[in-house]
Amino acid sequence: MENINTKPGNNISSDQWLHIMDELNIGAFTVNVQRQVSSMNLSAQALIGLKDTEAIGKDCREVFVGVPCLANCPFKGAGDASTDEPIIQIQDEDETAHLVTRMATPVFGPDYQVVGCMTILQDHSPIADLIDRIHYEERSLKIILDNLAVGIFTVDRGGRITFFNTEAEKISDFNRREILGQPCKAIFEGERAQEVCLLQDTIVDGISRNSRQGKMMTRDGVTIPIRANYMALRNEKGTVVGGLTTFHDLTLVHQLKQAMKDRYTFHDMIGKSPTMQHIFEMVNVVASTDATILIEGATGTGKDLLAKVIHSASRRSDKPFVKVNCAAIPDNLLESEMFGYVKGAFTGAEKDKTGRFQEADGGSIFLDEIGDLPLALQAKLLRVLEDREFYRLGSRRTIKVNVRIISASNRNLENLVKKRLFREDLYYRLNVFRIELPELKDRHVDLPILIGHILRRLSVTRGVRLPEVSERVMEILLNYNYPGNVRELENILEHALIICQEDTIQARHLPEYLQAYHAAHKSPPLRSPKQIDVSDLAERNTIISMLQQHNWHRSKTAKALDMDRTTLWRKIKKYGILR
Repeated sequence: MENINTKPGNNISSDQWLHIMDELNIGAFTVNVQRQVSSMNLSAQALIGLKDTEAIGKDCREVFVGVPCLANCPFKGAGDASTDEPIIQIQDEDETAHLVTRMATPVFGPDYQVVGCMTILQDHSPIADLIDRIHYEERSLKIILDNLAVGIFTVDRGGRITFFNTEAEKISDFNRREILGQPCKAIFEGERAQEVCLLQDTIVDGISRNSRQGKMMTRDGVTIPIRANYMALRNEKGTVVGGLTTFHDLTLVHQLKQAMKDRYTFHDMIGKSPTMQHIFEMVNVVASTDATILIEGATGTGKDLLAKVIHSASRRSDKPFVKVNCAAIPDNLLESEMFGYVKGAFTGAEKDKTGRFQEADGGSIFLDEIGDLPLALQAKLLRVLEDREFYRLGSRRTIKVNVRIISASNRNLENLVKKRLFREDLYYRLNVFRIELPELKDRHVDLPILIGHILRRLSVTRGVRLPEVSERVMEILLNYNYPGNVRELENILEHALIICQEDTIQARHLPEYLQAYHAAHKSPPLRSPKQIDVSDLAERNTIISMLQQHNWHRSKTAKALDMDRTTLWRKIKKYGILR
């Protein structure tokens, strides 16, 4: 069989390409120089409504009766009707109409002469939409693969990446120029990762491994869930010359499972700054205990998510996680909500009601905004902490519960104690293990990976392609202080994603207040117009922020950044930071 040759030294048989297309649910068939159908994959047979035995050997114009040839077909004659329209309508064996995208690419022989043609058929009805755009004048099959809405990469027998399509770039955030030639472990969790082993095994034994769930590492080190297929690539002699992986981003599926199970992991909290890494280390230790935890931090820093992560990582993870927002429930209803009541306890109490503490028995209860808890109710909460028992309203019988208490506040409880707005004894009971979440302005180094993570999650939730972020937009985002923290960042990116109808988010897609802020608060200018990458820009902004916090005192700033003065001076010079 002839080879589809994309460049010298990279020969893969057309039968192999037909099999690859079957893996992607894409119909494909080949035609020889006599315009006879020479092979046809299963997906094409299903679309056309013919078995391969009924089509092979027949003139392609007889197979597609009444359908004009593509204008770029290498074998069409002078009298053939042709069209530039890639969308056609065909009927399957059940006479069901299908809108199909049709493309053609030449098949080359050993001497690189055209000896046939491969036609690609993609049904618009399946989940995998074929192509956003394609240049029909291109003659390489890699161009077709590059435009499929599925991540694809190939490796040689040594496991080094030889092809990386556009969708793979979008999912992984790697640019193909920096990943080509690298070992595939670079996009997974090291050479011992399950995904690397599956691909290596496939290259060794030639057996495909389909629909395997795994994980991929983005350029910023963020883990994303994927579903992948692995297959061996062979040359015209049948020798395995490498492997091919197709993969889908399962971020949306992961989110849905989380929502259904209400289970979260450390991967759901993003942060590479030293502060966040220290928090992850502490949480990893304390989660397995039953210690009472107090989480403090400004609004929007992720206290709710951290509480869920702690519960999911504990031995109580299979038991209830119950949240009580102390600031959202009226004071006169808080006690009955938290502890329940018995029938007849007050007017309207027509039956017994179970409280939140009883609902959480065996699991964890999360008392959010506990600083707003009324003083009268604080005494009753103290008893629950000390004795793990309470009275329901209107009852004289105590109820014992086995719960872990996680509390959170955006107000400093120690200051509230000093102002006599919070009981000191209750504060010390809650403050067994305290975690303070930093504001986003204090962790600028995390902004690039947070932006990428949030955009990816929002894109899959809304069912849109992941857009690029322009350099100007990234500069605006990295130079804003985010008084609303991560929650505000999410709102900004969602706004931009709704407004943007293009491939790249531009400054005009951002909320107006953010554009106005950037115009009024521009960061110190660069001494040199030389461009710096996103990670460098994040470090530059962190250094500027710390210099401003310490009144531009370099020794204090270096100490706060955990670097020596010489290193700080070098970076100030490198980034052209001017006071």
